[in-house]
Amino acid sequence: MAAKLPASPGNGEIPEDLEAAILDLKRERNAVLLAHYYQEDEVQDLADFVGDSLALAQAAKQVDRDVIAFCGVHFMAETAKILNPERTVVIPDLEAGCSLADGCPADEFGEFVARYPDAAVLTYINTTAEVKAMSDLICTSSNAARMAAAFEGRPLIFAPDRHLARWVAKQANRPDMIVWPGTCVVHEQFSAKRLAQLLVRHPDAEVLAHPECDEAVLDQADFVASTTGIIARAIESPAKTLIIATEDGVFHQIQQRAPDKKLIQAPGMDESCACNQCPYMRLNTLEKLYLCLRDLKPEVTVPEEIRVRALRPIERMLELSQ
Repeated sequence: MAAKLPASPGNGEIPEDLEAAILDLKRERNAVLLAHYYQEDEVQDLADFVGDSLALAQAAKQVDRDVIAFCGVHFMAETAKILNPERTVVIPDLEAGCSLADGCPADEFGEFVARYPDAAVLTYINTTAEVKAMSDLICTSSNAARMAAAFEGRPLIFAPDRHLARWVAKQANRPDMIVWPGTCVVHEQFSAKRLAQLLVRHPDAEVLAHPECDEAVLDQADFVASTTGIIARAIESPAKTLIIATEDGVFHQIQQRAPDKKLIQAPGMDESCACNQCPYMRLNTLEKLYLCLRDLKPEVTVPEEIRVRALRPIERMLELSQ
């Protein structure tokens, strides 16, 4: 059903049939819509491509349109711009940031890296373009262990997620990694104690968790993977009840392909909030998507000197991920 929204004060008239208007604008602008799994259902349904950070970077690399409308968070749109300097990249809400990227400022990270001159630098894609430009290689949660293995025998800095770093250290047998102590505002909220209590009520449930979760949560998981891995496992799992410890935007894709599965969100520490929903991802709405396609703003730009330096580790990641 088409979403019907009133006019937005100060932004001009908003069409009644918003989905149709977005699709019309997409054709007029020769635009492609890329969306992360953590976006609202209606945004995912309109996108040309929905994926996790790695898949979206791979899709951005293949874009042949004039405009990229990126329904995700700022660092993802920056990555698309780094890969597509000649194309216009817009994001529905410029305030759609990331706690991991925000928690690793480029100036402070530069000082951190300088303390370990012999170390290689592996950074999670959840970082700013400036931090990527200081890196030897970029990784995502779906390929982080493989990327870490590329630096065997060499000291290795990993930033910015400490929980993902701990998981990667185990998977890649790199207990000596030098870790920046960042965390994800969503994944650190899952409660191991309340998860254990939930499992008592659902003893046959399978627990699927993202590696950005705390170790005590991962210890109770039957399967640990990126968002794409969690979705794939949820669909193929013989379990009828699944407890999922990641942002609940993934439920939409799972329910579309496995409607018979019972999906339960892993509990957070605070029962009174929707802590399992990323407050940054959810800033993007259909109304804002329409406006950004109409006005071609907010536009995401990256200074050329930073873009060129950040491009090298991103392209290396894409090559190693083939």
